[in-house]
Amino acid sequence: MTQELVQTERDGAVLIIKLSNPKSRNSLTLEMREALGAAVDLAAGDPGIRSVFLTGEGPTFCSGGDLHHLKTACDPWTVHRRFRSLSRWLMPLIGLDKPVVIGVNGHAVGGGMGLALTGDVIIAGEGAKFMAGFFRLGAIPDIATMYHLPRLIGMARTKNFLYSGGSFSAREAAELGLVSKVVSDADLYKEGLLEAKRLAEGPAEVMGLAKVIMARSFETSLQDMIAYEGFGQALAMSNPEFHEGLSAALERRPADFPGAAASAHAAR
Repeated sequence: MTQELVQTERDGAVLIIKLSNPKSRNSLTLEMREALGAAVDLAAGDPGIRSVFLTGEGPTFCSGGDLHHLKTACDPWTVHRRFRSLSRWLMPLIGLDKPVVIGVNGHAVGGGMGLALTGDVIIAGEGAKFMAGFFRLGAIPDIATMYHLPRLIGMARTKNFLYSGGSFSAREAAELGLVSKVVSDADLYKEGLLEAKRLAEGPAEVMGLAKVIMARSFETSLQDMIAYEGFGQALAMSNPEFHEGLSAALERRPADFPGAAASAHAAR
């Protein structure tokens, strides 16, 4: 399936989502957001898709908001409606119950950095830069930046980064733990896809369940988190992926998690 602004392609159990508007530096136009929403719906609705690899085409991963649109669309109700529409694509992407790998090529600016931070695993090309950019416009950080960034690098570093209008190189982002791996720009697509395939071969449904529970950890008491773990474990251990993983461990053989999941879905 290919759309004008967002291309999607299946590679086995991986859905590749590529931002494909390099002329606008893959800015988050209204049309781009709608296309992203359709791609996320595809990933969520197909049980054969076990992981997602999201990257950008061209020298910029994503430049954030569409500045030309913002010039004429900054009255309160227009902004309010635009942010209500985030539930169409951003929340489903953040909460997607299967692993998401982000490959950051070039600059991730403002909301584009926020988009990059939605990934479970972020791989950056050596030329990548993560840039704040919000206060330069007189706007507050958005696209869940103020949710994810303090959790990833701490509140003090986040404030310093945002207030200074700073930028992180790929290496600096890796040192802070934002990025799991830095690779050559030429190898970014290959390495990102390999990581998505590796995750797709694992217990993807169970990893997705753990992801949903971990997202609540910073606002939840210890007692409630242990309760969530108990409820989650009851679900995990009823999943065919668990039975396959346990059998494989006892039989000392590699586990076939995708095969176990596919058999269970076929029987439903």
